[in-house]
Amino acid sequence: MISEDALNVLFNEARTFSAWLPKPVSDDTLRQIYELAKLGPTSANSSPARFVFIRTEKGKERLRPALAPMNVDKTMSAPVTVIVAYDLRFYEKMPKLFPHKPGMKDLFANNPQLVEITAIRNSSLQGAYLLMAARAIGLDTGPLSGFDHAKIDEEFFDAGRECEGCDQEFFPEGHVKSNFLMNLGYGDRSKLHPRLPRLRFEEACTLL
Repeated sequence: MISEDALNVLFNEARTFSAWLPKPVSDDTLRQIYELAKLGPTSANSSPARFVFIRTEKGKERLRPALAPMNVDKTMSAPVTVIVAYDLRFYEKMPKLFPHKPGMKDLFANNPQLVEITAIRNSSLQGAYLLMAARAIGLDTGPLSGFDHAKIDEEFFDAGRECEGCDQEFFPEGHVKSNFLMNLGYGDRSKLHPRLPRLRFEEACTLL
């Protein structure tokens, strides 16, 4: 079992932040987070999540019109906002990711419904892995879902859209969709509210 201190960092004392200290997050730190998060399990190792780390003022301004009013200040002030997205052509990477089963690519390619449910479910898992990886290396997080998906997808993932300075492979084709957003940085604990209650084991779980 990991130490009590580690449990406190990941769960017991971890909080969702809306206010941030003026301390930057380096690109090397973002890479470190991803290198940890990518190790989490996904269906058939499909790894459908795609992450856009927005850390410039220009990038944030592109994001602003899609945000719900209650999420504007907390997102614009965060050092980094991640678009946790999913690639509906994730199966094209299956020969690399699941090489011992050559038929997996065609299994997904011929079943759009399976593709969508696999992409949404597993990108959500991968977003959670990213959150825990961020906490593990000392960052605070603020996941949120109050935004216009269509606006995000058009602005960041629309087919044919240019992406200045981007070297990622998944941008130009129009087959990536947003799932949720996550703010990253060093949270201002002085602005936290008391932790909200959670369901007791008996309210949420059954032992069979």
